[in-house]
Amino acid sequence: MNRHWLWVALLVCAPVVLHAQSGKLIIPAGSPEDQALQAISKETDADKRLTMYQDFVQKFASNPTAVAYGDWQLAQAYQEKGDLKTAIDADEKAVAARPHDLDILVSLVSIAQQAKADDTVFTYAVQGGEAFNAIGTQAKPEGTSDSEFAARVADEKAAGQSSREFLEAAAYNVIVSTTDAKTRVAYIERFTPAFPDSRFAESVTSYAMMSFSELNDMPRLVAYGEKVLATSPDNLPTLLLLANAYANDSKPASVGKAISYAEKAIAVAKADAPDADAARKASAGVAHSTLGFAYMKEDKTQAAITELKAATALLKGQDQQAYALALYRLGYAYAKLNHVSDAREVLNQAVQISGPIQQPARDLLTKVNAARAQGR
Repeated sequence: MNRHWLWVALLVCAPVVLHAQSGKLIIPAGSPEDQALQAISKETDADKRLTMYQDFVQKFASNPTAVAYGDWQLAQAYQEKGDLKTAIDADEKAVAARPHDLDILVSLVSIAQQAKADDTVFTYAVQGGEAFNAIGTQAKPEGTSDSEFAARVADEKAAGQSSREFLEAAAYNVIVSTTDAKTRVAYIERFTPAFPDSRFAESVTSYAMMSFSELNDMPRLVAYGEKVLATSPDNLPTLLLLANAYANDSKPASVGKAISYAEKAIAVAKADAPDADAARKASAGVAHSTLGFAYMKEDKTQAAITELKAATALLKGQDQQAYALALYRLGYAYAKLNHVSDAREVLNQAVQISGPIQQPARDLLTKVNAARAQGR
C-alpha cells in the first residue's frame, strides 16, 4: 500500500518523443545489383515493385549487402501496405545479414513500435546500442595511421549519434511502459551496458529500485541504491527510495537507516531555499512523511507528528497520493495520542482523495469516530 504513491511521486517520466534518420547501403554503381535496383526504381506500381524486390533478394542471395538492402526495402513496402508482421520479418532478415547496421536497426525498431511489439523494439534497440558502442573497437586497417583511424571512428560515431539516441529512447520507453517488475528488471539489466552514461540513467535507476521493491528483493534494492550513492551521494530519488524501503522493512536496524536517508534527502532537497521548485518541495515532503513514519515505528509519536505536519504542508497541491499518505499517517499519530479532533480533521481530508489510501483512511476514521463516541 505504501509503495504505489512513491512511484507516482518519483517516476513522472512520460515516454520520449522519438526521431530517427536513415541512410542507404552502398551498392556499387554499374553492378548487376545496381542495374536491378534501377529497374525497380522505375516501376510505379507498388505491388509489382514489391514482387521485384522479392525476386532481387532471391537472385542475389549470395551477396549479404544486396540481401540486406532488398529485405530492408521489402520491410518498408510491407509497412506501407499495413502488413507490419511481414515487415518486421523482412527487416529481421536484413538485420541478420548486417547485424551492426544502425539504419536497418532503426527501421526495424520503428516498425516494431508501430506494431506495439515491445519486446522486439527493446531487443533490436539494445542491439543498436551495442553496435554503436562497438564502433572503433575493430582492428585498425593495415596502412592506416592512428590519426586517420581516429578521425574515421569519430566520423562514424557522429553519423550514427542520432540513430543511437533514437534507439536509446525507444528502449527506455519500453522500460517505462512495462508493468511486470521481473520483466522490467531484465530490460534494465540489458539497457545499462548497451547505453552507458544514458541521459535516462537517473530514471532507469528509480525504475530498477521500484522493481526490486515490487519483487520484495531488499538485498538487490539496497545494493543497487548504495552503488548509485557511491558515485552520486546527493541523488535525491535514490535517497528517497532507500529511505522508503528501509522504513517498510521489518528488521529493527532498518528504522535507523530509514531515518538517516530521509534526513539526508530533506537536506539535499532544500525545500526552504528561494530557488526550490515544486519537484524539490514534493521530494522534501515525501522525505518528511517517511521520516515521520519511521519515528512512529520507534514510538516517537510527537516527533512523528512534527515531521508529518511538515510533509502535508509541502505535499498539498503537489502530489495527491503522497499527500493522502501523509494525512493518513498524521491521523494515525494523532489517534495514538488520543487527539481525536485533530485525527478526525486530517482523516476527513484523506478520505476525499481517490487512490490506495482512501479505504485505509476510511477504516481508521471509523475507528476514531467510534472511540470518540465511546468517550462521550
